[in-house]
Amino acid sequence: MRATLMYGAGDVRVETVPDPKIIEPTDAIVRATRACICGSDLHPYHSMPGSEHGTPMGHELIGVVEEIGSAVATVKPGDFVIVPFAFSDNTCAFCREGFQTACTHGGFYGSLEVPGLQAELARIPQADGSLVAVPGIDERSELLPSLLALSDVYLTGHHAAFMAKVAPGKTVTVVGDGAVGLSAVLASRQLGAERIILMGRHTARTDLGREWGATDVVAERGEEGIAKVLELTGGEGSHVVLEAVGHMPAYEQSFGVARVGGVISRVGVPQYEEAPIGFGSLFGKNITLTGGPAPVRAYLETAVQQVLAGSIDPGRVFDRTLGIEQAPEGYAAMDARDALKVMLAF
Repeated sequence: MRATLMYGAGDVRVETVPDPKIIEPTDAIVRATRACICGSDLHPYHSMPGSEHGTPMGHELIGVVEEIGSAVATVKPGDFVIVPFAFSDNTCAFCREGFQTACTHGGFYGSLEVPGLQAELARIPQADGSLVAVPGIDERSELLPSLLALSDVYLTGHHAAFMAKVAPGKTVTVVGDGAVGLSAVLASRQLGAERIILMGRHTARTDLGREWGATDVVAERGEEGIAKVLELTGGEGSHVVLEAVGHMPAYEQSFGVARVGGVISRVGVPQYEEAPIGFGSLFGKNITLTGGPAPVRAYLETAVQQVLAGSIDPGRVFDRTLGIEQAPEGYAAMDARDALKVMLAF
């Protein structure tokens, strides 16, 4: 089969690799209909050390079940399924509490043992706990982009808003106008936020943010951006700040605009290990810091019904569709900000 591998910073290749096989009785093999490139894939695209052995890329996928292990009971060959970006048994203590990304039997895609999902076929461990079948959908459905967005990007934005307890009457500031930031805008609107301030400077993206519920757009960054948000909020700051970038300047901007007693929810994968949490940032203003890897599986069934009913259309974050052979071009386009989010078709 054909699969996407990264050999180092900026070095993405599509190569022929062995087809995956059932290893554990809890596995399934899924044939890809659509996959995509994530903003988090750009972090190694910028910094991965060179290697003779490529790293299999990708963690977002929808497709059709081809084969199942002997212990799989909830899906069958021919089912159209959504593959969350992390696999989980959905039965351990942490899964039952709604944190499937911390499953004691789970994990993430992109290793030699569990390869990435930017590939024609994928082995899905813990298939019963991970896969969600969507009846009535075929490979020509116009809903494919929105269903694909549920494998990560939209529900990561939703997780940011959910963990911050976005609710009617709240002012929300979203830091970052990438696909996750825009998804956080849409999710905040769904949860009833009264005012949504989107911090971003790319007009094509912030225009979509306005369509999805942003009431204000702040293009300034750093101290100027903080001052602008404080001006918009009468000097009080935002009840909720959703940080969808992962770099330190975005985090610093977040606690700069947070209101006394507010909440910062981070879902941008942090590209740092140390963060200011002292008196001048969190402590002094009684700010709560939350967020983390989104347990997509916890939210999937509800979100699928919202997509099928037409109440959300998160697939609009995909502004370019390429074939799997063009995956390197997709990485380059997203890195250059010529594309917001690239969908890969099979």
